[in-house]
Amino acid sequence: MKRWAQSVVEEKSIDAVFVFSSAMAQFVDPDWECVKIIDFVDVDSDKWHQYAQSKPFWSAWIYRREGDRLLQYDRAIAGCFDRSLFVTQAEAGLFRKLAPEVADQVDFVENGVDLEYFQGSREFSNPYHPGEQVFVFTGAMDYWANVDAVRWFADQVFPELLQHHVEARFYIVGARPTETVKALGRREGVVVTGSVPDIRPFLAHARLAVAPLRIARGIQNKVLEAMAMSKSVLTSSMAMDGLEAPEDLDLEVSDDPEAMINIALRTLRERAYLPRFSPSNRRFVEMRYSWDSHLESLDGFLATL
Repeated sequence: MKRWAQSVVEEKSIDAVFVFSSAMAQFVDPDWECVKIIDFVDVDSDKWHQYAQSKPFWSAWIYRREGDRLLQYDRAIAGCFDRSLFVTQAEAGLFRKLAPEVADQVDFVENGVDLEYFQGSREFSNPYHPGEQVFVFTGAMDYWANVDAVRWFADQVFPELLQHHVEARFYIVGARPTETVKALGRREGVVVTGSVPDIRPFLAHARLAVAPLRIARGIQNKVLEAMAMSKSVLTSSMAMDGLEAPEDLDLEVSDDPEAMINIALRTLRERAYLPRFSPSNRRFVEMRYSWDSHLESLDGFLATL
């Protein structure tokens, strides 16, 4: 791969190189005489330090060490690029503090949503059984932060919902579920789908989209996609850390299990047996997180460097 990249730069007179994620930086020669931009997306080293906080003492040091080593690597990489990008202003600000030697080369370009694809106004076949009142979580289910989130919700929140509403269901929708996630599917009211061809029907017909992440960095696309589908969302503060959302949205944020239970029960009492839609959530994503507006800033970086 490195030889191929070198030959392309030499033969095609490349004037700009864009690298997505630190794992791909190894294929870039710092001596290339062209504009070099890297998109780190998140400060992943901080994520490893978050993992360490929730691990047993005998393994926490491994995660802390990984966080330290990754930060050391990312700082070295950033010094070889003309601009280092992150997915939010907060992520960029954190990296400036962690890598002050490259602070003036750090900026951000936020994520966007495919607004044509994620439209709740379209007709989707209902993937749920008649009468089910569904709380849905979407995401790659071999990702540890997602696994932790659904396990916490299944342990701390959902049993109380099922006790009050026998028709309540917790659907975990996403590819490659781990054994821990598959085990949750053996509990009453919990359904693990594995990979599905299209997550939109699962969002469109759910009562609420839930994102109870306890470990997170950057912007959570699962939240933006649910909002683009005009869904009300129940989320943790960590999942909202990278989003700038006004207070008038159909969005409930809590880290307390009892508060989440009360919010979910209130939702189940409202308009029973009908999915809950939020035009305001859709409008917010249209105005704030469209790809067109965000990619203009990337064009600006390429034009000025």
